[in-house]
Amino acid sequence: MAEVRPAAAADRPRVEEIVQAAYAPWAEIIGTRPLPMDDDYAALIGAGHVFVTGPGPDGLIVLIPEDGVLLVDNVAVDPALHGSGVGRRLLAFAEARARDLGLLRLRLITNERMTSNIARYERLGYREIGREVLKGRNVVHMAKPLG
Repeated sequence: MAEVRPAAAADRPRVEEIVQAAYAPWAEIIGTRPLPMDDDYAALIGAGHVFVTGPGPDGLIVLIPEDGVLLVDNVAVDPALHGSGVGRRLLAFAEARARDLGLLRLRLITNERMTSNIARYERLGYREIGREVLKGRNVVHMAKPLG
């Protein structure tokens, strides 16, 4: 099992490639570009918020500590590896990272039309805590308490 490590500046092109490939199929479904496709990954990597796994790397997670909560801002996996456990491994890392930081809850935001992702998060213990329109997109807020 590949370890999860902080992304380095040299990982940025591959991080951006994974994000574009992972989110491109959703653009047609939600009717616009998913927000992570336009994030500034150089800045996020520089701030220490991006973690990667695999030799490629093959997947990434963006984690941003907030007041008592760790925001899972983005999880993206190379589409060729969907269903292989990379995403679950990254989300497990997020839980461990939150605990290491003394944070008691994870939260995330996903588009309401990404129903398969919502179902996946629910299976992993996340629960819906609200909905809103964010930057012209209907989103679902989800959270998972850490016990």
